[in-house]
Amino acid sequence: MSTQHPDNAKAPFFADQSVIQGETEIKEAYYVYSHLRCGEQMWDYEGKEVDAFVVKKLLTRYESFFRQNAVGRDLFLTLRVPNPRVERLEAKVLLETLESIPRSHDAARSLYGDETPCPIFEVILPMTTSASELNRVYHYYKEFIGGKEQQSCFDITVREWVGDYLPDSIHVIPLIEDMEHLISVDAIVEEYLRDKTYDAHRVFLARSDPALNYGQLSAVLLTKIALQRLERLEHKLGIELLPIIGVGSAPFRGNLHPRGVREFLAEYPSVQTFTIQSAFKYDHPEHEVREAIEQLNATARGAAHEIDETTSRAIIDKVSRRYARCVHALAPMINDIAGYVPPRRARKLHIGLFGYSRELNGAASVQLPRAIGFCAALYSIGLPPEVLGLAALNQQDFAFVRRAYVNIDQDLQDSLRFLSVKNLRQFPPIVRKDIEAALDAFPLDVDAEHAEITTGIMNDLRHGRPRAEITEKIQRAAVCRRFLG
Repeated sequence: MSTQHPDNAKAPFFADQSVIQGETEIKEAYYVYSHLRCGEQMWDYEGKEVDAFVVKKLLTRYESFFRQNAVGRDLFLTLRVPNPRVERLEAKVLLETLESIPRSHDAARSLYGDETPCPIFEVILPMTTSASELNRVYHYYKEFIGGKEQQSCFDITVREWVGDYLPDSIHVIPLIEDMEHLISVDAIVEEYLRDKTYDAHRVFLARSDPALNYGQLSAVLLTKIALQRLERLEHKLGIELLPIIGVGSAPFRGNLHPRGVREFLAEYPSVQTFTIQSAFKYDHPEHEVREAIEQLNATARGAAHEIDETTSRAIIDKVSRRYARCVHALAPMINDIAGYVPPRRARKLHIGLFGYSRELNGAASVQLPRAIGFCAALYSIGLPPEVLGLAALNQQDFAFVRRAYVNIDQDLQDSLRFLSVKNLRQFPPIVRKDIEAALDAFPLDVDAEHAEITTGIMNDLRHGRPRAEITEKIQRAAVCRRFLG
């Protein structure tokens, strides 16, 4: 699943500016279908201006391609919509987005005829915390949009007046993003499916926001708990539950990049769909990207790893508390540096779990940028965020983690490449202890070019160098890493 997450260091060749927006996103969707061979494009209505006529534009501009590759049958477009519980100012965007689904079907019918598949039949609901939230979206569509055609309007039905409304109903994919609901994902999904007759259903597990909130190690263990619980529920219900995992190229956000597909598949064998974010697509040679996507598409889904939940949750608790203390100590620095990070996609203020000032594991409230900006800020000063919280672990904990988290040594080695040893004295004492814990447990092989750039960024910040100079160096470091954040 190609997504629009703005974690890329370089702009794609088809963009006429570094910030992707508007018509360029239509080109992007065609590119990932036709050249990269992604089977699915997420169309994100959450936190940015969106072209609601995407299906019509794709089919009219690239007609010959889409005649051979039908949207809704061979290729898929899946909408990510705002969650009204959290994003009150965007709440009605949800309803407007749902209203656009039958119009997209009409556009497809003009190309494919009456036997056309529905080009859009699923939506993703972010920050899901209950089955009720999913059912509100499901029933609003079914009753007020799909069912609209039977209603009377003066002297005729709506269907007689403007035509039918297809599909009749949609699937609502929960996107689970916080600890409490990752651990109880099976209960949410079971309740939602109780009155529905599906052969299969998709469940989206976030990876970036859990890392942002609880630390990278906690996020991995939470994901494995959720996958294990979904597999057990799948066996119980006799319905295929097909996990989607939302990952980026930064080790903190998943470490999925074209050169690490084999390792990633070994970490999450029961996942059906993997997000291919912007750094994956645009910061590597196209042939490598295409080969990696082919490998993902060709690999059959396997069984989830078995994991001891009691021990995992004890470690998550220890790590997340330590991580929270580190983040609070770093918050002023992070927020300052994030202001220099170059934008990569036009987005509005995007509310997430850190969108409000909130308590983090019982500590004082804190506000931070979203995960990409958070990572970009820390990597840009030579502080890999993966190390935060590691000082909470003892030898026994590390032994367990190495069994549960297959790629921990590789992931931490990848992240420590971006450590700037010369900047260590600039970090709070609690953070230096976490770095020491990481260096005791994992080998260090620093990228010298990146270390030089990030040392320079820290010096520039301390001496108040011009914004443009600092942003240019942040860009250079990102190109060196092959991801922005």
